[in-house]
Amino acid sequence: MKKFEERRSPSVRVVALGGGTGLSAVLRGLKEHIAERGKHRPRQPISDLTAVVTVTDDGGSSGRLRREYRVLPPGDIRNFMVALSRDELLLGDLFQYRFPAGRGLAGHSFGILFLTALTNVTGDFPRAVQVSAQVLAIRGRIFPSTAQNVTLQAELENGKVVAGETNISRSRKRITRLRLVPRRVRPLPEVLAAIREADLILVGPGSLYTSILPNLLVEEVAEVIVNSPATRVYIANIMTQPGETQHYSVADHIRAIYAHTRPGLFDFVVINRTPVSPRLLRRYAKQGAEQVDPSLGELEGMGLKYITGDIVQQEGLVRHDQLRLTRLLLDKFMTRKVVR
Repeated sequence: MKKFEERRSPSVRVVALGGGTGLSAVLRGLKEHIAERGKHRPRQPISDLTAVVTVTDDGGSSGRLRREYRVLPPGDIRNFMVALSRDELLLGDLFQYRFPAGRGLAGHSFGILFLTALTNVTGDFPRAVQVSAQVLAIRGRIFPSTAQNVTLQAELENGKVVAGETNISRSRKRITRLRLVPRRVRPLPEVLAAIREADLILVGPGSLYTSILPNLLVEEVAEVIVNSPATRVYIANIMTQPGETQHYSVADHIRAIYAHTRPGLFDFVVINRTPVSPRLLRRYAKQGAEQVDPSLGELEGMGLKYITGDIVQQEGLVRHDQLRLTRLLLDKFMTRKVVR
């Protein structure tokens, strides 16, 4: 009789694309399972973890430095460095430290100033990111999706065109089309190489129009993902965003991605199955947000497989639970049933 035994597959190379707090949670969870060379540790399922980060932020401290120094926005890069750092508590306190006063300093965080200074020293933002990663000895790798200075432009359902990530986020009208300006944006060669070599590609969670799509609209990125033999996974948001994705189901999110890129980008969708508490739903409803409808039947009609799990954290805010999401990703995509 054949016996089924669950064992870990060979270590996988993971690429995660996105921005904001959603991807930070994914990275924090996965970094604990990266194999470290030269160290006698139990075998880890991840041989390489690469984060591909959107660079369209034009608000707050990042926006100020972007305008004054003509650098790419360092905010999300800083957050991901903290997420992948070995000593997150110390580095987090240092990199997230925001100067409370001082002419020209007030409102800036140390991490953002560090990356801006290093960009001026090296003369190249991607190089500054890599040097920072080496100095801080982070786990994994971080790349901006492009080295070009790009701006987001959205066409709304009323025909109005809105430029800039901040203005798009503030808009309360549905978005019909998103573009990068300039239209032809070159990717980093390292980004394409990482995607081509990946065994598992993760997209999301994160803001559909300001974190997810900006990476996928960079030339060749979506095409390389579509043609990749890797397992391609979309991690669905738990809540909608006012204006941007109001009343969107999971299927609506994927249809929007496919309309802007190419159909067939994903193999699987990871969806939270736990209802959000009525108290939190009422709080979010006041802001025009609601829990995302999983729309499982529509996903099946699109030829997509889905995995549901109790992966929500409901402590004041609705977020993905880092540990549960990590466990789900490890169990479903980094283990295999083998016949012996």
